[in-house]
Amino acid sequence: MRSDISIAALRDIQHHIGLAIEFVAGFDRDQFKNDLRTVYAVTRCLEIVSEASRRLTDDLKARHPAIPWKQIAGAGNVYRHDYEDVAAHLVWDTVHSALPALRIAIDDEIARSS
Repeated sequence: MRSDISIAALRDIQHHIGLAIEFVAGFDRDQFKNDLRTVYAVTRCLEIVSEASRRLTDDLKARHPAIPWKQIAGAGNVYRHDYEDVAAHLVWDTVHSALPALRIAIDDEIARSS
């Protein structure tokens, strides 16, 4: 896999993590669950993060063993194909529990590539 593809994927992940966090700002969990537009927007961000994660090199992923790369990649399939099982509270939990650590790893890799 070429490094420019990984860099583009890193930037896509970084951008969509930022959007997801921005979209939930000012909401509590119940407000988020009741705002269908925001739930859809954040779910789409997570789909893109998932898809872009598939374009990262194995070496890059190995530098961040605490990140559940397989689950991130697999989550996109759930968002796209098992959408009826995707509950707003799971999307909320993903943004608040999984994205902060992923954001740090992605920011580190972007800084490393500069």
